[in-house]
Amino acid sequence: MEENLNLFTSTQEVIHEALKKMGYDESVYELMKEPLRLLTVRMPVRMDDGTTRVFTGYRAQHNDSVGPTKGGVRFHPDVNEEEVKALSMWMTLKCGIVDLPYGGGKGGIICDPRTMSIGEAERLSRAYVRAISQIVGPTKDIPAPDVYTNSQIMAWMMDEYSRIDEFNSPGFITGKPIVLGGSQGREKATAQGVTICIKEAAKKRGIDLKGARVVVQGFGNAGSFLAKFMHEAGAKVIAISDAHGAIHDPNGLDIDYLLDRRDSFGTVTTLFENTLTNSQLLEIECDILVPAAVSNQITIENVDRINASIIVEAANGPTTMEATKKLNERDVLLVPDVLASSGGVTVSYFEWVQNNQGYYWTEDKVNEKLEKKIIDAFNQVYDLAQNRRVNMRVAAYMVGVKKAAEASRFRGWV
Repeated sequence: MEENLNLFTSTQEVIHEALKKMGYDESVYELMKEPLRLLTVRMPVRMDDGTTRVFTGYRAQHNDSVGPTKGGVRFHPDVNEEEVKALSMWMTLKCGIVDLPYGGGKGGIICDPRTMSIGEAERLSRAYVRAISQIVGPTKDIPAPDVYTNSQIMAWMMDEYSRIDEFNSPGFITGKPIVLGGSQGREKATAQGVTICIKEAAKKRGIDLKGARVVVQGFGNAGSFLAKFMHEAGAKVIAISDAHGAIHDPNGLDIDYLLDRRDSFGTVTTLFENTLTNSQLLEIECDILVPAAVSNQITIENVDRINASIIVEAANGPTTMEATKKLNERDVLLVPDVLASSGGVTVSYFEWVQNNQGYYWTEDKVNEKLEKKIIDAFNQVYDLAQNRRVNMRVAAYMVGVKKAAEASRFRGWV
């Protein structure tokens, strides 16, 4: 059987398996296998040189039976319809796993922000909001930052939506600057959630985090914060990588030095000679491996050479289903992406709650609430995997899809 490397169809396969195991009939899968809504927009934007470029963007809303949809907007040359649809489905699962009153949404624009001026990025951000304004809003669909988007882009988008709405609407979008209603702890939230999952997984396997050997693939927002948190917890981060290669030191890397030298796109390995490739990095013997880069990194091709006791997925879809099954047979504890990287959407939810209340929490309060959410979610998924004798990915999908399936059933949709 050929391995499925397509994120959209492999996500459908796992949702199908999860629903079957819970006894739902085929009509529920028919509802869940695609987003309820997908809007494609074309946006003319005036460039700095006076020419007009027309950009294509998307917004997918997977399922709004539980409440408004929620999910990031990415600016990337490789954005496509299928990816946006798959990611909106994952957001439904994440929200179900951490028990948030949301369904999944996702958006993206085909562009390369690295080649655009600040003014061009602002005009594109505002054009996108104007194009999707009818289907988004604080009670409909709440965007957030994603690949190559940040708090400044969220601020422009909020401002544009508030102009259209003629009302200050901080609850329209999350990941905003603190002065515009952003939440304390939002920037580090994804890495914080992964860190909590690592600690819980280490406890289950009797591994002391102090001195544990950790390998992190990817040194962007999640990967760099994660390396820092692991370092602070007393673990030895023995290897990290970025898009250009990997560096390895069995005695532990100087994480503070690397963080100081990385550029805004997470590149640091270009400063070193004798670098490894990303595929060599994955095969380094370690206690905990964290893929925090791109999808389809651990496949049937290299799974037998993976040398870790615990794998915690901080990236989207880094391990294929076939590789997941192999790792499960070898008793490697794999914490799947939809659970491990749910810290970002959890603190986005906290931001939205604070916007709606007009009352803002301290960072300690945010972190305390985040920790409780993630630990509860981890234990629920872990216990279900043990009781039903399924791998952690299938268990996470079972927990994640149930909330939307039940809400759809009660509404009389299926």
